Amino acid sequence: MLASRRRSVLAIDLGGTKIIAAAVLSTGEIVSRKYSLTLADEGPRPVINRLSSAVAEIIAQAKLKTSDIAGIGIAAAGIIGTKEGIVTTSPNLPGWRDVPLRDIIAERLGLTTYLINDASAAALGEHRFGAGRGVDNLIYLTVSTGIGGGIIMDGGLYLGADGCAGEIGHMIIETHGPQCNCGKFGCLEALASGSAMTKELVRRLNQGEKSSIIELVAGRLENITAEEVAIAARQGDSLACDIVARAANYLGIGLANLVNIFNPELIVIGGGVSKMGNMLLAPARKAIRDIAFKLPAQTARIVRARLGSNAEIIGAAVYVFEQQPKGGRKA
Repeated sequence: MLASRRRSVLAIDLGGTKIIAAAVLSTGEIVSRKYSLTLADEGPRPVINRLSSAVAEIIAQAKLKTSDIAGIGIAAAGIIGTKEGIVTTSPNLPGWRDVPLRDIIAERLGLTTYLINDASAAALGEHRFGAGRGVDNLIYLTVSTGIGGGIIMDGGLYLGADGCAGEIGHMIIETHGPQCNCGKFGCLEALASGSAMTKELVRRLNQGEKSSIIELVAGRLENITAEEVAIAARQGDSLACDIVARAANYLGIGLANLVNIFNPELIVIGGGVSKMGNMLLAPARKAIRDIAFKLPAQTARIVRARLGSNAEIIGAAVYVFEQQPKGGRKA
């Protein structure tokens, strides 16, 4: 069935490395999808041009008429002023400061447009169509290069006063810890993300510790990623195992704080680092049991996300379908 037979949302996942645009139905079905590079170093204007072009291509591919389109939903990385439709800042999008992305896209394409943080969108997607279906209270974490989050309370997405709630990766876990990309010290992201594991492993290698990971990257330390750390850990490399266990413990401390504060039924873990599975999640679960209050710790289940790289675009579409006219920007 063509998308024109039912109303669609044009959903965009805007990240530091890629732009994914798609036409998504209210059922969560993706009927057309396009992937392109962000090339974020070029600055806001070229990126916005590529985003606009991607949306235009999706409209053509799906043979959509304006009457077929419920609106545009943009899930963007960074601190998002959802109410104003502004990307206030983003560590993954250089030069983006107070960019009124929602209004720019609405004016260019003549369609009602909404802007939301990418991890909040993913939380909404997993809640409606993924691992969190039927759960009224959940927390979503994406653990990859960085750490982001989204919060579902009483069946709805919680965005806070300015629309930027859920920056879980920037809760302070260790006040004298390493510096985060946000400029603060000891953030969960600086201790438990994929980039945190990589930095810690390289630091310890440079201090003379031994690891089989050097063979995996042919001696090129700059090629080490969290994926290589995971491979080495599965092979029993002691340094890699220690790095993963350390990150998992910090992750568990962060999750224990969330369990005590929000008392969720479910914690959904997404992102590339979640592919480590129980190697990461088992120590995190133990930390929750050891640190959180007994009752909410017994209630909270930790599971892996189900929607993969489609979580953000599906969630962005859900967000548009569920909004009242007052929440977007009409052309």
